[in-house]
Formats: sequence, C-alpha cells, structure tokens
Amino acid sequence: MKERGCPNVHSVPRLSKIVLSMGVGKANENKRLLETAVDDLTKITGQKAVITRAKKSVSNFRLREGQQIGCMVTLRGNRMFEFLDRLVSVAIPRIRDFRGLKATSFDKAGNYSLGLADQLVFPEMQADKIENNQGMNITLVIRGSDAEKSVELLRMFGVPFRGQNEQQ
Repeated sequence: MKERGCPNVHSVPRLSKIVLSMGVGKANENKRLLETAVDDLTKITGQKAVITRAKKSVSNFRLREGQQIGCMVTLRGNRMFEFLDRLVSVAIPRIRDFRGLKATSFDKAGNYSLGLADQLVFPEMQADKIENNQGMNITLVIRGSDAEKSVELLRMFGVPFRGQNEQQ
C-alpha cells in the first residue's frame, strides 16, 4: 500500500479467486471422459468440480445447447492460497522445458490466465492411472488492479515470469 501510494486499504490489488476449467471436447461421444475429468479436477483442487454445459448449439462441432462439455472449480479463501502455493512451488517447476510464464497473459482488468497441457504436473495425479491426458485452464482473478499491478502482486506471491532474473 505504501509502495504504490494507494489511498486506502480497499484500493490495494488482491487475489479474489482462482478458476480452473477443463474442456472435454469428446464428452458427447464418451461420457466416461467427462467423469474422469471431474474426478481429476476434484483430486487436484480438493473441491468438487461442477459440470459445465454448452450455451449455444454449434452444428460444426456437433454440439447442442445444454450438452455437458466440461468441468470447472472456483477456489476462494484458504483453499485458493493453498492451491496457489502448490501451483508455484510444485506444479510449475515440473513442467517440461519450463523457462517461465508469459507476463503478457493479462486482460484489461488485470486477471492472469495460463494453460497447462496435461494434469500430470500435479503430484496428486499418478501417470499409470490416467487414461487420457487432459489440459486445463487456470485463471487468477485479481480485484482492483491493472496488468502492471497484477504482475507485481503475482511476483510477490512467487509466480515465475519470463525474464524475471534479468530485471532483478
């Protein structure tokens, strides 16, 4: 608050929630893929995943409105900070050929999004028990911020961005 010159406590950027989502494109062909994705996301986060449905029908994708197509979890409070700690200290270093996260993946509101190619980077997942590798999207929602303030906040949390070593 002192570094940024924020007038009050409520204007300081803060992490409000983390949203994890998995899109299961072949869920309409094989319902078991969606069930395993829900189980995997539940194991990773420690919170029950919610099944998401299609908002619109798209004939090219053979998709109908209301059809089950993925799953998601929203983490807040202690679970959010515990997951962020595991993501930064355990999961991200296990990514193959990792050189840092892009510092350009912020939207106008200062929220940060990243994608993982598979769920095996989390220690809860066992490689021999996974039938199909499924990617996931992770969004860190930051209130009261823009991209510049969000980068600084996430660096304080220990998120490794590309080029971080050269700047410090």
